[in-house]
Amino acid sequence: MTPRPRTLVTGAAGFLGSHLCEALLSAGHEVVGYDNLSTGRLANIGAPLRAPLFRFVEADVLDSPRMVEALADCDLVFHLAAHADVRRNPEHPALVFEQNAHATLALLESMRKSGIRRIAFASTGSVYGENPIIPTPENVPFPIQTSIYAAAKLASEGLLSAYAEAFGFQVFIVRLVSLLGPRYSHGHVADFLAQLSLHPDHLEILGDGRQRKAYLDARDAAQALLLAAQRCRQRVNVLNAGSRCLTVERSARLIAARLGAEPRLRYKGGRRGWPGDVPDIRLDCRRLRKLGWKPRHSVISSLEQTVDYLLEEKNSRTAEITRAACESVNAG
Repeated sequence: MTPRPRTLVTGAAGFLGSHLCEALLSAGHEVVGYDNLSTGRLANIGAPLRAPLFRFVEADVLDSPRMVEALADCDLVFHLAAHADVRRNPEHPALVFEQNAHATLALLESMRKSGIRRIAFASTGSVYGENPIIPTPENVPFPIQTSIYAAAKLASEGLLSAYAEAFGFQVFIVRLVSLLGPRYSHGHVADFLAQLSLHPDHLEILGDGRQRKAYLDARDAAQALLLAAQRCRQRVNVLNAGSRCLTVERSARLIAARLGAEPRLRYKGGRRGWPGDVPDIRLDCRRLRKLGWKPRHSVISSLEQTVDYLLEEKNSRTAEITRAACESVNAG
């Protein structure tokens, strides 16, 4: 009888991590979810927490003793924990590198001490910068980096490939585009909704609105990571995962339409939205598709589900605040 795979997921209570935990459990894995809950939420992993094959560890990736303990008897790691608020990364670059590159090094050392040599890593298509080749394949030369977040991810990729060479690790790097879907926590959809809740008659857009962004449902991203770890055979495997793209203006109009709003669009900032923003990100995903991967969710439906989820979360929080206020008044 083949032993059941035992897998650890960092960032398990986050947006992507929670969907990956569910995918792994459905595939028959025993899963150790690892998260410090700085941005992750236990509500995201409500279903896994009820599963007999799931165990949750609340700890930081930089806490080596806790990580080594959690890695006991594991044979595969999915590393998703990261500081992922791309737009605000320039405000605290040292923190970005600590929670991305430094955390990756700490994890690799914990794995080496534990005798575990297989790791899948959620990277980003932003590492390609403003590449002249679009759609961009995995083997293009890297341009000058423009994003602190992408630079930290690329540093992590370098560490992973170095550990593959020095210590015999097998590495699966999946470069993802912007993610959508249920449990979405931050990004342009949340920003546009926040604006429209304050002033539904107008919407301010960073950039000229013509930026082209590829998107992918988080559930399809989870399947891409799982498939890469299952089917890739090289020591270092690098794959792109993305889907259709939308202009920022088209995305804004779709979000507004979901709310029944028709705002005037105002543009700010020129060609790019913020320092490090890449105006056109589209990835060549043929390498991953050859493994049998195909997105199951359309970009439009994922965007609509993201809006619906955020609205439901907002209504739920409002109800909780109202209930707490009533209980306080009654108690008084």
